[in-house]
This record gives sequence, structure tokens and C-alpha cells, in this order.
Amino acid sequence: MQIHNLGFPRIGAKRELKFSLEKYWRGELTQTEFLTECKERRQQNWKIQFDAGIECLPVGDFAHYDHVLNTTLLLGLAPTRFINTHDDSVEQNNAVDLEFRIGRGQAPTGCQCAASDMTKWFNTNYHYIVPELSADLLASNSVTNSDNLLNQLNEAQAITDNRKVVLLGPITYLHLSVTGDERKLALLPALLTRYQALLTQLSDAGVNWLQLDEPVLGLELDSAWQQAFTQAYQQLEKGNLKVLLTSYFASIDHHIELIKDLAFDGLHIDTVAEHTDVQSIIATLPDHWIISLGVINGRNIWKTDLVSVYHKVQPLYRQLGERLWLAPSCSLLHSPVDLAQESKLDEEFTSWLAFAKQKCQELSLLKAALVDEKTEQIILYSSPALARCVSTRIHNDKVKQRVSRLTLSDFTRKESFDARKVAQQKSLKLPLLPTTTIGSFPQTGDIRQVRAKWRRHEMTDQEYTRLIQAEIRQTIKRQEAIGLDVLVHGEAERNDMVEYFGELLDGVAFTQFAWVQSYGSRCVKPPIIFGDISRKKPMTIEWANFAQSLTDKPVKGMLTGPVTILCWSFVRDDLSREQVANQIALAISDEVVDLIDNGIAIIQIDEPAIREGMPVKQSQWQSYLDWATAAFCLSAAKAPAATQIHSHMCYSEFNDILPAIISLDADVLTIETSRSNMSLLDAFDSQAYPNDLGPGVYDIHSPNVPEVAWMVGLIEKAQKHIPLEHLWVNPDCGLKTRAWTETKLALENMVIAAKTLRNRIR
Repeated sequence: MQIHNLGFPRIGAKRELKFSLEKYWRGELTQTEFLTECKERRQQNWKIQFDAGIECLPVGDFAHYDHVLNTTLLLGLAPTRFINTHDDSVEQNNAVDLEFRIGRGQAPTGCQCAASDMTKWFNTNYHYIVPELSADLLASNSVTNSDNLLNQLNEAQAITDNRKVVLLGPITYLHLSVTGDERKLALLPALLTRYQALLTQLSDAGVNWLQLDEPVLGLELDSAWQQAFTQAYQQLEKGNLKVLLTSYFASIDHHIELIKDLAFDGLHIDTVAEHTDVQSIIATLPDHWIISLGVINGRNIWKTDLVSVYHKVQPLYRQLGERLWLAPSCSLLHSPVDLAQESKLDEEFTSWLAFAKQKCQELSLLKAALVDEKTEQIILYSSPALARCVSTRIHNDKVKQRVSRLTLSDFTRKESFDARKVAQQKSLKLPLLPTTTIGSFPQTGDIRQVRAKWRRHEMTDQEYTRLIQAEIRQTIKRQEAIGLDVLVHGEAERNDMVEYFGELLDGVAFTQFAWVQSYGSRCVKPPIIFGDISRKKPMTIEWANFAQSLTDKPVKGMLTGPVTILCWSFVRDDLSREQVANQIALAISDEVVDLIDNGIAIIQIDEPAIREGMPVKQSQWQSYLDWATAAFCLSAAKAPAATQIHSHMCYSEFNDILPAIISLDADVLTIETSRSNMSLLDAFDSQAYPNDLGPGVYDIHSPNVPEVAWMVGLIEKAQKHIPLEHLWVNPDCGLKTRAWTETKLALENMVIAAKTLRNRIR
């Protein structure tokens, strides 16, 4: 038996990679210094895993920005707009800066260039850079180059000789790509040529094991994609490589017949995400294959009940012996690094948790119990996990009773959208193409320092309030000077759109260092939902009232929706997600009522995570969407007709969920569309969106300042899909990560673009 890992968090226990990236982007590190720090991060990651008992280390899971983007560069498939074909200088075309140009948006000469699209990695909150493929690109002279991957393999040899290369498989890579007007599967033969070159390079270099990730197998693939899978793996020659086919996030029982006759050497099965019939799978597969079982949850932070896992795995170990490998369910990319850093959690609560390092240790404990047939250690280890379920800390009878009393009327607004729009226009008197932002404004170092000092009790509550109010006052003045129609208070008091609310809810806990990567250098620290949820006190009233007192223009009340709080948290596993979502929705509903009672006329309830919360299998979507949209409706249902409810979504494939989006019945929905050049709005051609829509007209994830003409063009494209009287003008997302200088210029151009179109209509 061998224990191995599919991947480890890249960012470091205290976000070291984030800070290295941002220093490099600011010019505070040379490229050599940056790459040295990345090498040190990899070495540290491998050492943590090895010391925790992982025997076979993953190599190739580390990325400066994103592992899918790594694959694009590995295959020599960078979009041509990011490459200067007239200048072969190192400064213009080096691989590191090319990587960041693709992810962040910049042409090699330094001018503006749209970044590659970014969307969610299956049903996680991790964002990947979408590959852009075409026949011309695949036929170009650019070649695969495994040198960097092999260099990392050599680096890992300083820790152990037992290593495996991790590579995203061709079918998943193609499935996740965009191809314009070209059929994806028509590009497969050319893509396989590049994969073959890469496999040959790895084989020739003496690589032993290759972990080939194909999480697309969790989907319910149609016959064309199934045939493509068979074609790919019948055609690819692995040479001397041993290939571990790896899938996760869902069961793959439905595709075993597709897999069993292909030339793999092993299969990794996620046994956590869904029920899977492991015994049936083993009986179907060739008897020389390695069977890797993902038995530790790679996406949550709860300590594993190793005794329960032991009893499930023990008969399989007796049957398979050395053919059995044990691993986490998926890459630990989605877990924080090390629980040992958490000094502020109490002893009982800490005893319930396990982060990435501890998950590796869990595997080591499990192996020891199986091999030595001694269970004392895992019984002792697992006892807190069992105690958690009956702890009085997690139960609140009042919350349970409130959820049980809900009726259908609690989930529906009383008036139709048409009636609401009349009432809202009479009250708000907004112009055609109203302009607004999504909510947050730049979080400067000064703001973060104020919050940090207040949390450390280095300033009084009165001093903190005065400083935050000063920031809000300045934010309102800036928006008025820019000419925005609907303002926001800027969220200076908020560390994160989910963490902020979680801190004000009972049943939710917080950590100091449980950071996980969202995209690039962006990291989040998810709350831990451990018990029944209720609102401790009003959460936003003080800041909303103050902001509205400074201006005659409407200021939006800003809330995070129940599904997003659910999806962007580590969630208790002893209650259904639907029940947890309804508990959160009731707490948000209480806040909506308080905002209305305090005269706030526009309330935004953000739900960027609706799409990512969907199960991997399409057959399970509707059940999820039914309760997810109901939770949002529950949070907003008490708003009267004259109160305008907004929501926001980002990086979602709306074609998949358009009926559900419509059923949210938000008065105004703002969405990310600029990276896709408004192509996401094609979904609304088949089913008209009945309410108001704000398609983002510029990408806030790029430092580029968009030109007026560019935004005018995007609004005109949007007008082809959405009636003008239903269109809003806004950025793609919140402006928290941007600097004020670029934000001011971008928003000024956005307002000019809206006014340009208003004038044309007159």
C-alpha cells in the first residue's frame, strides 16, 4: 500500500506566494528573485507532505497563477495576441510574463489587451484561465516544452525519489476550452499531437508515474465525448510511463465501461463527493491496475472519522494489498495549509478540524492502522469528530423551529416585476442606462491597517468608526464627482464579502490563517459554518445609514446572499445544504427588513456562487437549483414593491441555469460579461430576460483602463439582447482589488460611455 497526494496548496501557510506575485507585479522583485521564492515554496510544500507521511509526492501541481494556464503554456498554446511576433527579446516573450499577460490582460508592448476568460473550476470557488483554442493555433509552430516540469521533478528529488508528475488530461482540457465557431471535438486530433509530444518527453526523461487528471469523467458525457475519450487514449502512446487516471468531484461509476479496456495502469476514485460502488469498479477493472481511493475530504476542514473509513477500506486492503493506494479525494488546493497556526480557536473546536497538512497525517495514521492491524490511534484520533455531532454548540432550537414553519408565501414577493418597476421608477427617478458599481471600492493599505489595529484592540470603537466614516465620506464624494447614478458606501469596513457577514452570525467560526486560493494572487479565508445560524445583531445598518445621509442619490445596501455564504464557507456535514441555506436566508431577510425600515431604497443581495454550487452531474442540477433559488427568494421576499432588489453573479455559464436566474426575480441583475465580449448574453436570445440587467462593461480583474469606445461598443452589443430600458451600466465585479487611480479613470470612462449612448438616443 502507498499513500500519495493529488496536489497541495500553492499559496503557502501565510500566503507567501500571493505576496511574491504582487511584489513582482509591482517591480519590487526581479524575475530571478521571484522564481527563487517560488522554488522555495515548492520545496516547503513537498517537505510538509513528506514529513506528514505522504510517500509519493506530486510534481506539477504548483502554479504561479493557475494550473490550467500552466497546461496551456506547457502545450505551447498561448493565444497569439499575447505574443510579440515582431520582437523575440526575452523582455517581451519570456514565459513568466507571458503567463501573467494571459491571466491579467496586457499585450507584449504594454498596451491594453483583453485577458483570457476566467471561470470556476467545476463546482469549486477556484477560478481557472479558460484555454482559447483554434485550428490555426494548434497548427502553429509553437511546441510543447516539458523542461520546467522536469526541472521541478529534479527539485523534488531532494526530498524523495518517489515522485509522480501531475498533468491535466486532454479531454478535460478540451472540454474546458473555448473555440469560437469551431467545433471542439474537431480540434482533438491536433491537440493529441501536442499531448503525445509531451508524453514522449516525459517518458524519455525517465518519469515513472504520471497522474493524468480527467475530472470531466464525473460529468454525464454524451456519446461524442465518450468516443473522444476512447479515441484519445487509444491513440496516445505512453512509452515507459505508468499512468494513473485520476478523477474527482463526483463518482465515475457511469463511465467505468469506457475506461476499463484502455491502457492505463491505475485509477483514482473520489469516494467522498458521491457514493461510489468501489467493489463493483474493482471487479470490472484489469487485475493489475493500481486502485487509488480518495478517502479523505480534500475540500472541507472537518477531521476525518478514520475508524469509519478504516472499516470500509480494510476489506479492500485485504483484497488488493500493494495494489491499493490511499489519497485525499481531490487536490488539497481547496484546503488551508496547516491547522497548527490557529492559536485563537478553542481546544474543543480545534479538535474537530484538519487542514491540508493534517489530512496528509490522517492518511499516514490510516495506513498504519491497516498495515499493523492496530486501531488504537485512529480511535483516539477520531473521537472528537464523533463528539462534534452531539455538541450543544451546534444546535439552536429556535432556528430549527423557524425553518420548519416556512410556507410557500415566505419565498415570494407580493408584486410582479412590472408593478415593482413602475413603483421603483416613481421613487428613484433613474435615467436611461443607469450607472452603478458592484459594491466594493479599493481597499488601500491604510484601510486594512485601520481594520487590523481595531481587531488588535489598538484603537477604540469610536476611533475606528470615525476613520471608516471618513473613508465612506470620501468614497461618496468620489462617486458623485464621477457622476454615477446609484452609489455604494464602498465596504471599507469589510475584509471579505462572506467573512464579514459570517462574523456577525451565530453558528459560524473564523480562523487566522485558513487561506485558500481563489485565482492568481487572490486568496479568501472561508468561514466555518459549524452550527445553526442566526443573526446576532444588525450587520450593515450603521454604515448604510451614514452613507445615505451624505447624498441625495440612492445608496445601495450591500448584502451577500445565502447560497454564496454557503458555497464560500466550509460547511457542516451533519445537516443538508438546503437546510443551512434556509437558515442563512432568514438571517439575511432580517437584515433586508431593517434596511427597508431605515429608508434604504435599493438593496443588493449578491449571489456570485449560484452556478458553482451546482452538482457536477447535470441530472442533479434541478434539485439543487430549486432549493438554491428558493433560498435567495426567501432572503428578499419581504421587500415591498418600491424597494429595488439587485443581485450580482460573476463567471457563470448562464445557458445552463437561465430559468433559475429568472426565477430569482431580482429587479436588477448585474453579471460578468466583458471578458467574453458580451457573448454570455447569447443565452438570453433563446429565453428573454424579463427584468433589468447590468452586463459588465469592463474587467476589474485586469489593471487596464478601458476606453470609452470599447465600453460603448459593449453596451451596443448588449442592446441587441436586452431592451435598452432594461439595461444598466456597471463594471464586471467589485473594485476591492484595484487602485484608486485606475478605478477613477475607468469609472469616468464608463459614465461617459453611458451618457454618449443616452445622447444618441435623444
